[in-house]
Parts: sequence; C-alpha cells; structure tokens
Amino acid sequence: MVARIYSPSKTAMQSGTAKTNNWVLEFNPQAPKSIDPLMGYTSSSDMKQQIKLKFSTKEEAVAYATRKQITYRVDEESTRKHRRTVYSDNFRFDRLSPWTH
Repeated sequence: MVARIYSPSKTAMQSGTAKTNNWVLEFNPQAPKSIDPLMGYTSSSDMKQQIKLKFSTKEEAVAYATRKQITYRVDEESTRKHRRTVYSDNFRFDRLSPWTH
C-alpha cells in the first residue's frame, strides 16, 4: 500500500490557480480494474482508490502518512514558467519573425 503525495496542477479549463494550493494524499491502485461482462462497466475491488485526503501543506501530509505508518512517495511541486507578453511587441520594427499578412 503505497500512497502518493502531490500538489495538483491547474486544469486546462481554468485560467486561475484555484484548488492548487492544497496537497493531496491518495493511494496507488493495488488491484487492476476489471470489465463487467454483462454491462461493460469498469469496476475494481480496491476500495482505497476512492480515498483522497487534502492537506494545506506538504509537511502535514507527510506527518499524517508517517503517523499512520503508510509508505509514501512525494511528487514535488512543479513551478509554472510564466512568460510576460506585451501587446505592443507585436508592432515592433525589430521583430524576430516578419508579419505574415
């Protein structure tokens, strides 16, 4: 039973950084998912897949996993590189690429 501790990244559908400040502890699947032969639904007998615990800091998540004797793996938070662009740069004379229209 190995848990993964990570900070979720923002989704492609959001422009802000909501729900990315927390750290999440979730368990890796222990049993593979199976397909029901009659209906075709995907199911699993592993109930720990449904557990998602949220913490405000990474240290709290690590302390919880240590206290409950859960082996864990920490995926470090990747920083976003934001390149600032200015609209007036589109009209500069020393552009690297010329206008195409």
